[in-house]
Amino acid sequence: MTTPPVSRPRAARLLTHALVVALALAIAVPVAWVLLASLKQKGEFFGSPWTLPRSLHFQNYSDAFVTAHMGRYFLTSVLVTLLGLVFVMAVSVPAAYVVARYEFRGRRLVEIALLGGLFVNVNYIVVPIFLMLVDWDRALVDVFPDGFFIDNPAVLSLVYAATSIPFTIYLLTAYFRSIPVEYEEAAALDGASRFRIMTRIMLPMARPAVTTAILFNFLAYWNDFIISLTLLPGEGKTLQVGLLNLFTAQKAAADYGRLYAGMVIVIVPVLIVYAVIQRRLIEGIAAGGVKG
Repeated sequence: MTTPPVSRPRAARLLTHALVVALALAIAVPVAWVLLASLKQKGEFFGSPWTLPRSLHFQNYSDAFVTAHMGRYFLTSVLVTLLGLVFVMAVSVPAAYVVARYEFRGRRLVEIALLGGLFVNVNYIVVPIFLMLVDWDRALVDVFPDGFFIDNPAVLSLVYAATSIPFTIYLLTAYFRSIPVEYEEAAALDGASRFRIMTRIMLPMARPAVTTAILFNFLAYWNDFIISLTLLPGEGKTLQVGLLNLFTAQKAAADYGRLYAGMVIVIVPVLIVYAVIQRRLIEGIAAGGVKG
């Protein structure tokens, strides 16, 4: 008696699980290796790269934070990222609600402009943005002799927010439109204003989409290199630019432990943020797939 062949759905599931495990290992192994390497002393890097550290050399983190100024760069990145998220969500949430629910002249043109903004890579326009800000500093040289727009973390946050508004509005608009209008009608009958309906009814219901937008924008702001390198040329660098400077310095000094400690400082906040909001992210993706 022959064994029945494995059904196609089961085989597909096994293949999917195998691919997911392989992808997870491809991500987890390098992260674990960097974490272990950050705890090694200088002499341990000249042996096998796969050996475990002989002791937990946390001095690398102290050196990275203090001597290599990664602590200062970390605070700058946190400030820029949080301000950027506040700016973009403060503009995108009401704008997306208006585009999704209001009928007004030129709405179609606004939607086309937002769609067009999705195809503009900010890295390609960073030089015009820089030149524009330099001209503004020249115009205000009497008021701000040391400049205001260049080397200002708040201005960098505004640039981040402005360039990510099209994607955020597009994402939130699609979700707002998927929410039944009966909820708004019931609230309007109870005397709720438009602002109250948006903040107390629509926004909580769109929380998965808002969380998704926050995560994607956080990753874009936190991992940015080119824009921050261009607009923050002074000492107040972001973590990504500071990591490059650390890499250049430690490559000559052969102090790789401090370099890998700097890498961990960059990676850990991303892992923490994702771990905190991963459930909301999955809910947003699932809801978008069902309602779309």
